[in-house]
Amino acid sequence: MTQECDIGLMGLAVMGQNLVLNMEDHGYRVAVYNRTKSKTDEFLAQPQAEGRQIVGVDTLEALAAQLKRPRKIMLMIKSGDAVPAFSDQLYPELSPTDAVIEQLLNVLEAGDVIIDGGNTHFRDTERRTRLVESKGLLYVGTGVSGGEEGARFGPSMMPGGSTDAWPLVKELFQAIAAKVGPTEDIPCCEWVGPRGAGHYVKMVHNGIEYGDMQLICEAYLMLQHAVGLTNDEIYDVFATWNQGELQSYLIEITRDIFSVRDPEGDGDLIDRILDAAGAKGTGKWMSQLALDLGVPSTLVTTAVYARSLSAQKEARQRASQLLAGPDQLPAAIETADREAWIEAIRQALYASKICSYAQGFVQLQAAAREYDWPLNYGDCALLWRGGCIIRAQFLDRIKEAFDTQSDLENLLLFPYFTDVVHQAQPSWRQVVSAATERGLPVPAFSAALSYYDSYRAERLPANLLQAQRDYFGAHTYKRTDREGTFHTDWIRKRREPE
Repeated sequence: MTQECDIGLMGLAVMGQNLVLNMEDHGYRVAVYNRTKSKTDEFLAQPQAEGRQIVGVDTLEALAAQLKRPRKIMLMIKSGDAVPAFSDQLYPELSPTDAVIEQLLNVLEAGDVIIDGGNTHFRDTERRTRLVESKGLLYVGTGVSGGEEGARFGPSMMPGGSTDAWPLVKELFQAIAAKVGPTEDIPCCEWVGPRGAGHYVKMVHNGIEYGDMQLICEAYLMLQHAVGLTNDEIYDVFATWNQGELQSYLIEITRDIFSVRDPEGDGDLIDRILDAAGAKGTGKWMSQLALDLGVPSTLVTTAVYARSLSAQKEARQRASQLLAGPDQLPAAIETADREAWIEAIRQALYASKICSYAQGFVQLQAAAREYDWPLNYGDCALLWRGGCIIRAQFLDRIKEAFDTQSDLENLLLFPYFTDVVHQAQPSWRQVVSAATERGLPVPAFSAALSYYDSYRAERLPANLLQAQRDYFGAHTYKRTDREGTFHTDWIRKRREPE
């Protein structure tokens, strides 16, 4: 049996398996391959795969032979996977994905499509697109967000790469993607742009996710240690928040976490989890690339550093015995004042969240200019409206903002967000001050507020910084009262100390 499958998929880890089942649910016949044949056999033997239009093969040649032309093969190779066995000798110097692509170039033909659905650095996708196109084939690098559940029932998908490939994969991608809108018929999948644009947008999505999660954790810290709420009370707070402006997947799962009891003993599971966070790297990528572009993505950077500091658990334990906090803690918050404090923390969280997204879109705009990507920022927001980790109600507001003003410089300048942040200011500042007085670390709340204050400042102390640079390095400076570039011999003009 040959040339009967609509698409081939390589890589049958959890995400790959769930995408295959999702595709088959929507009427697509799928050929599957895994470098370890037993993995393929195990997947096909599962009850959920039995009787479906799924064909297992044991070579890439056989995978290609099963597909309708133009052939489409999707790679779901986990980051960090060992180099596939068939490439050990052929391409020992290549990454797993590059080695597979080289093999596929030998078994596919002009017009066929290679799709990378992994978490991939956009520069690799830029390079691979050019390589594959030079061989007469087409390449798609698509971000896939939503975890296992999203892959199975509808992810957010952010495809980019060879523009000519989009008509060939559009129907399938939009069929399996999450749906939003009044009648749930708008797919969270649209063409992002050429070459690495799709994976860049996915990276920014993940970076915003880092910021969102850290902000929620700081809200939890304040609710627990400043307001004095129990886990059950915190559950109720997040349940309420999920009914309003903060409604989102992350708020929803945070609520749920506080309801789970420890299966290994008494109490709540959250209290038994070690406070040392892991990371996979996409947040770091966004921070590094923000520095390359010269844009202040301070929230994701702060969130990355917060995870790094949390991982230094033993060092923190030693430091906790030696380093003192505030000599006098403020009085405990009265029960009668709790609701006001809960609302203040909610406002601080929402305002900080707006700053985080504002920074993310500023970075997308800078990247689009730098790499010549015609990004539609309203569409990017819509891609994140369902299926993904950062899906949230207020993304509709972001789409509205860019639909209203396509060249919007910063989300903070759109009237809705301007008003929200203005109204939240007293509470925002109160929460950051209260945390500081109590010695509670809220680096993301603080970074967001500092970003807001810096962005709205007509004049910053960078004039002194430029003077310092000119003093020690003759880096020159500009003046406020005339055009041109200037340098001062500071040593000769300085006043000697008495």
